[in-house]
Amino acid sequence: MKRDKTGRYEATVTGDEPVRAFVPAPLPPAPPIDLSPLQGRLETALLALGRLDALSTLLPDTTFILYSYVRKEAVLSSQIEGTQSSLSDLLLFETEAAPGAPFDDVVEVSNYVAAMEHGLARLRGGFPLSNRLLKEIHAKLLKRGRGSEKSPGEFRKSQNWIGGSRPGNAHFVPPPAHLVLDCMSELETFLHESRQELPVLVRAALAHLQFESIHPFLDGNGRVGRLLITFLLCHDGVIREPLLYLSLFFKQHRSRYYALLDRVRNEGDWEEWLAFFLEGVAQTAEGAVATARRLVELFHEDRERIQGEGKKAGSALRVHQALQERPVASLPAIAGRTGLSYPATQAGMEVLERLGLVRELTGRRRNRLFGYDRYIAILSEGTETPPRGDGVQAQSSGS
Repeated sequence: MKRDKTGRYEATVTGDEPVRAFVPAPLPPAPPIDLSPLQGRLETALLALGRLDALSTLLPDTTFILYSYVRKEAVLSSQIEGTQSSLSDLLLFETEAAPGAPFDDVVEVSNYVAAMEHGLARLRGGFPLSNRLLKEIHAKLLKRGRGSEKSPGEFRKSQNWIGGSRPGNAHFVPPPAHLVLDCMSELETFLHESRQELPVLVRAALAHLQFESIHPFLDGNGRVGRLLITFLLCHDGVIREPLLYLSLFFKQHRSRYYALLDRVRNEGDWEEWLAFFLEGVAQTAEGAVATARRLVELFHEDRERIQGEGKKAGSALRVHQALQERPVASLPAIAGRTGLSYPATQAGMEVLERLGLVRELTGRRRNRLFGYDRYIAILSEGTETPPRGDGVQAQSSGS
């Protein structure tokens, strides 16, 4: 449904140049969204989410999938903003050994993991999904590395823009700085007051797009906006564990994603955006379920191969279990997690190496690191690094 523009333009002056900044109207949209044509997509997405949520009963332990998926999402969401780090770079960095990895990029991804884990811990502790929490997450995201000078944890006090070299020739200019707090307060009110009126997936889709239109921070907006989706679903109990992340879907459909954001702002076509968003939820949830099943099958197959080693299998099985939880690790770290002696850990790892299950990653004689190859390969699908500068959309300020 076309409603004309979903906000107004405010004329401002930035750097002696006139600028038209878009100020989105408060949610929910008016006239109300017609959900009847979307019922089929909504039901499909909810069923897929239900299957994803049921993973906690299907898997003997969800620790490994949570650890891995949080990091995969960190890599993907950061890649959308132009970083070059791979999942392997991040896993190596977390062991304090990332030879050859682009340092600024991998720090940025590591910050994303910290921001995500902080937000989830706060929600589990009963803290409300609020502007205060979004600021805390943003502070973690920009704590160090690129963007650390761009007011971490604070709403912006200057104009930002998307695309172009300045606000005057930008593709999109968000609200002027003096209106950011009002816009974000209205968004916070919508998140709390619309819980009984709209399905949670619809609210998540509306909130994400509204956040992107406000662009309340000087940097990190895209990453916080994508985290908002998962936080909202966890906060409202739709999923018990943070396993749904749409960054891969947005990355794969980047042109359509940005075109639909513009279409909502200029024509008010929320229904087309919702159809796209629900398609992404269904695909992403089904993909997460399929990946988890592949990993369970991989672990089972590899465990059977290890058990065929007879007397040597005992320590090797315990090393294998440790690598399921952390697919890149050193011998001392595995010894600490398993309770095995160092010689027993080394012997177990040698069995896994001989079977072709793991590979030494550093080429060093000391401080060696080992990677669970097939596990990392499955997790890395879709995270292949793009060419430098190939973000979803050029963003001169406030990515």
